[in-house]
Amino acid sequence: MRERIAPSAVVLLSGGQDSTTCLYWAKERFERLYALTFDYGQRHRIELEAARTIAQMAGVAAHRILKVSELAELGGSALLEDIPIQERGGRGNLPNTFVPGRNLLFLVLAAAWAYQLECHDLVGGMCQTDYSGYPDCRRATLDALERAIELGMEWTIRIHTPLMFLTKAQSVQLAQEVGALDALAYSHTCYEGRFPPCGVCPACRLRARGFEEAGIEDPLLVRARQLYASNQVS
Repeated sequence: MRERIAPSAVVLLSGGQDSTTCLYWAKERFERLYALTFDYGQRHRIELEAARTIAQMAGVAAHRILKVSELAELGGSALLEDIPIQERGGRGNLPNTFVPGRNLLFLVLAAAWAYQLECHDLVGGMCQTDYSGYPDCRRATLDALERAIELGMEWTIRIHTPLMFLTKAQSVQLAQEVGALDALAYSHTCYEGRFPPCGVCPACRLRARGFEEAGIEDPLLVRARQLYASNQVS
């Protein structure tokens, strides 16, 4: 067990691989965890149910799902509209799955809840090593946001990003280290919102590469095979 660094933390839990790993990382470091999930009109809404399941498995003190409909109303992303997913070609040659302002908005809302909970720590799965080029996943962005929140709320907020400088393979190894593999069987990554995952979208391919390079079988795929076999027998 790691040394506790603070009494409580708010974890941004999308239901995906990275946020699930971070939730279990936080379990080793904080006495109480509060999980916050956002329903923002994402095409892969199946991740909301994944987040519910994982929060329950982790035994968090509370789990809230906030509806943030404004992002869907603004559109401008393949995650919010029924358009083909492209890894490049958006503004600045970003993937068209980039949702402008998403992480900034989510972290400010998480900080507002943390303020009510008298909590100073947020945990998120942002990563700038193996990522899609999203500018709101960079550590420099989050450092600036920490300062802005402190000035705007007169409340110190620390944004922990345990995956920030890890490759996807290293994040898989961390998941194994913190005991998150069982929960990852119920996580969701596929941008197309499919179970079993499509295996071809950028998110699926990045996840598959991470598990392959780590030499660990993806628990999600194991569960999918088991369910398929069970259905065949029945």
